[in-house]
Amino acid sequence: MVQIKTSEQIAKMREAGLVVAAIHAATREAAVPGATTKDLDQVARKVLAEHNAKPNFLGYGGFPATICTSVNEVVVHGIPSDDVVLKDGDVISVDCGAIIDGWHGDAAYTAFVGSGHAPELVELSRVTEESMWAGIAAMKQGNRLVDVSRAIETYIRRQPKPGGGKYGIIEDYGGHGIGTEMHMDPHLLNYVDRRRGKGPKLVPGFCLAIEPMVSLGTPKTEVLQDDWTVITTDGTWSSHWEHSVALTEEGPLVLTSPDAGKAKLAELGIVAAPDPLG
Repeated sequence: MVQIKTSEQIAKMREAGLVVAAIHAATREAAVPGATTKDLDQVARKVLAEHNAKPNFLGYGGFPATICTSVNEVVVHGIPSDDVVLKDGDVISVDCGAIIDGWHGDAAYTAFVGSGHAPELVELSRVTEESMWAGIAAMKQGNRLVDVSRAIETYIRRQPKPGGGKYGIIEDYGGHGIGTEMHMDPHLLNYVDRRRGKGPKLVPGFCLAIEPMVSLGTPKTEVLQDDWTVITTDGTWSSHWEHSVALTEEGPLVLTSPDAGKAKLAELGIVAAPDPLG
């Protein structure tokens, strides 16, 4: 069953989303050469405490940290550690969430550590982020879940990959419903699988975490012996972007974006829903 939210509940999710945005800002600033991924986890814990919010990653299925820190070939679910020291040229994806009064926010971004990154890595992150926004733009009344998947996949497939070949759209992980739990129905693929059908209709109150994960090579992944860390099977580097989004009567509201998605959606010709928190 898909959980449909009231306007008051969406406003509460917006509160949680703004905490996630604050974590993103703080961890971006801290992701410098010489910092450990455990340092970033401590930064996130501090932000949560400052906002009287709870982490939704810590303890989830036994996960031992507040955020996921996925470096280079790690796609998702990387565990923060004192042993992982960021160095110039690394690419890191930070995935994190927050809970306010039982309502969840969840979002991820990819950042470049230091300088000197290869153009294909910069383009990989751009393509992944823009595909996320294409999916957000497809959150329209009357559309179905598959329309979001199609928008993400279509954007990625239309982008020329530097050096030739195709981007790998990660197959085993995708987006999800969000609300009183972090992961809820429906599961959102980042590509179209005709065996899945069209999925539910998108109606006001429908909330999704839209999160494409893309690699420079394979769409295939494997999980390391820690039972969490997910890497590409061919060792190619990857990017991960995510926002939590609510569909309202007035359009999409990007719950985890500082401006509720207003500026980026305007670039796409879409009017974002008014921010319920002003």
